[in-house]
Amino acid sequence: MSVHQGANEGSEAEPPRDERPEARLERAVRVAEQALIEFEIAVETFRVEVDNFSRLHHQKLGPMYARLDELDARIAEARAARSGDPEDLRRAEEARAAVLPMPGVDELFHDWIDSDGLSPEAAAMLTDSPVQPPKRVRPAEEARRLYRELARKAHPDLAREEDERKRREEFITRVNAAYARGDEALLRELAAEWEAGPVPAEERLSESEELYARLEWLAQRKDMLSALARELEESAIGAMLRMAPEDPDRLLEEIAEQLLAQVTEREDELAGLVQ
Repeated sequence: MSVHQGANEGSEAEPPRDERPEARLERAVRVAEQALIEFEIAVETFRVEVDNFSRLHHQKLGPMYARLDELDARIAEARAARSGDPEDLRRAEEARAAVLPMPGVDELFHDWIDSDGLSPEAAAMLTDSPVQPPKRVRPAEEARRLYRELARKAHPDLAREEDERKRREEFITRVNAAYARGDEALLRELAAEWEAGPVPAEERLSESEELYARLEWLAQRKDMLSALARELEESAIGAMLRMAPEDPDRLLEEIAEQLLAQVTEREDELAGLVQ
């Protein structure tokens, strides 16, 4: 909303009469670039929250879901043992089949080795994912502020030369990884590194053909980001996050409380059946 308002306000000023048409087009490109960067920051922020929520949901709530499956199987088996009814026996077999198998050797090492037999450090090098699991779904406000400032300054879309774009892409990859972990100290180090780094050369005014091509590329980039945003929002985790946009970490706690209540109910039910 504010981006569009700012663009409208900026367009009200009368350009100088002797201004080249390319200069007006250049301003339009700059406005479009800034709007796209803000949109990409929002999409990346949501993607980090979706990834973190998914990982923390599995890490914190996975054992509760497994416990519920085990209790459901035991309850079905207890009922079948009492009744001897073929239908109850079938349900008991289905419930037992739904229970996850015993953890493998890799899982017994508490995530020191993943399902592919890789150490977390090796897996992180291959996937650019953080070694340590996130502590929270949403990084702290200071981490979010640092990330937004770095993304606005160092975003690859601001580069015109290929070498500068590659430098920015490599840097932003590190920024994104630090932000995903909520690592404020590393984000501050990266901010200092960027300020101390080489200053891009002043760009000459582009010709109209190049500017039109740039606008077309920006429009295609926006379409791609819009598709990614829709995919994130329509995912199961994205739908859950939309239920608690202000405090996704509290949503995890509420789900845990609900699961714990269900575990208690199942345990009471099982105790009544085996007495």
